[in-house]
Amino acid sequence: MIQHIPPVQTWQALLNDPDAQLVDVRTDAEWNFVGLTDLVEAGKQPLLISWQIYPAMQINETFAQDLADAGLLADHHIYFLCRSGARSLSAATCAAAAGFLHVYNIAGGFEGDPDAKGHRGKLNGWKAASLPWRQR
Repeated sequence: MIQHIPPVQTWQALLNDPDAQLVDVRTDAEWNFVGLTDLVEAGKQPLLISWQIYPAMQINETFAQDLADAGLLADHHIYFLCRSGARSLSAATCAAAAGFLHVYNIAGGFEGDPDAKGHRGKLNGWKAASLPWRQR
């Protein structure tokens, strides 16, 4: 079973664990227009590996191999991020099936759930936790 880790706990792991890595599984469009986590303070950069390919949104059939090609090893602690936590859960499940031992889903994702007005980024997720992020 994949653990759902709150963004603040993820940030602490990225700061303190040299084997912790964040993999952002959103699409190019989301990275370009919504923003990215800013991991400079942790001495890291997010790995940008889409779970689904925009615009058709088909599953990235080479996802597990892309993780390995990015230098991730089976014993690394890998935190998966998407907009709200759904795609990242699928990506983490795929990674676990491919033999990665320590995979986590970042609860609430980057933008979190929509509020009563349908806006994201205020209720939960990376942005709502006031963690570092930037526009691309």
